[in-house]
Amino acid sequence: MQKCLSAEEAAALVPDGAKIMIGGFLGCGTPHRVIDALLDAGVGDLTLIANDTDRANTGIGKLIHERRVRRVVATHIGLNPETQQGLLEGGFEVDLVPQGTLAEQIRAGGYGLGGVLTKTGLGTIAARAGQTMTINGEEWLYMPPIRADFALIYADSADQAGNLAYHFTQHNFNPLMAMAGETVICEAREIVPVGVIAPDHVKTPGVVVDYLVGSA
Repeated sequence: MQKCLSAEEAAALVPDGAKIMIGGFLGCGTPHRVIDALLDAGVGDLTLIANDTDRANTGIGKLIHERRVRRVVATHIGLNPETQQGLLEGGFEVDLVPQGTLAEQIRAGGYGLGGVLTKTGLGTIAARAGQTMTINGEEWLYMPPIRADFALIYADSADQAGNLAYHFTQHNFNPLMAMAGETVICEAREIVPVGVIAPDHVKTPGVVVDYLVGSA
């Protein structure tokens, strides 16, 4: 059986300066209760890896608003002017990565691969985060794998063994991040007995999930 924590207990595991991944797509599939608990706990100086930073003072954007982040790695900040301000004024580091590239870097980190070869970003500022190389006469951009100290994810359903099922846009980054976090904390809409989730609906196996956070 997987260990169930309150959101506050889960936040207490995350130290200042941690490198964290947070799942979701503009707030959909984001562990909102865990984020709120991080804020209440005063955790800061974080490196944040996420698809986006949501909107100002909403979801992941609360961490930006409260100045809890020193570096952001994301694909989209267009709806959060506070992240844009941080980028332009140097309040914190912002690394913008093409969405597919970021997803593949996280997948590579989770599956023990050496990185990603892509043509996306060649000749642009996105290439600064990687290394340009020539293979068989073609130019490629190498991007390293990404892992994190913590993966804070959200699932629609979890069983008591930690097996996870997702709905809709919850699928986008949560399953990838679940494989790439040293410690994986999943906030779930519901926690059900083993056997309730059909085996072919399990997208993340319980063996990689360390803690579950149930509904309030």
